Amino acid sequence: MHMFNNPFSFDGRIRRTEYGLSMILYFVAYAILFAVVASDRDFSILFIAMIPMLWFLWAQGAKRCHDLGNSGWWQLIPLYPLWLLFQEGQIVANQYGENPKGINLNSNNPNNNSNNQTGYSGGYSGGHNSTNSGSATHTPPKNEGYDNGDLYK
Repeated sequence: MHMFNNPFSFDGRIRRTEYGLSMILYFVAYAILFAVVASDRDFSILFIAMIPMLWFLWAQGAKRCHDLGNSGWWQLIPLYPLWLLFQEGQIVANQYGENPKGINLNSNNPNNNSNNQTGYSGGYSGGHNSTNSGSATHTPPKNEGYDNGDLYK
């Protein structure tokens, strides 16, 4: 996949490099536009030109959020766009598309579960006294003075 493929689309995923270049491009274009508009003192042109510029920035931010497995709305969280610059994307394919780096570690795994992106199996085990401890073979001996997790008899 090439960089800046469909830059105004909110679909898909992009790498940190493309996102960082998008931010640099946006701020350089903004500075140039602001300097030109400030010399003419006609700020209505600035507001009209900002529409496609903001669309570009938000689209690129949404695709970067998708690379982390999050909705594009996450970019509205304060300082989250800064986090997007440094956080490594998900290596496996997710609901937003394939890895933009072209790497998929689980592609040869026959037990590949596309819903399990981070290795987290989900659910809460309930602690060491829970009957849902994740270990089906462990059964506490009956002579410990408690039964079924009741320590205070």
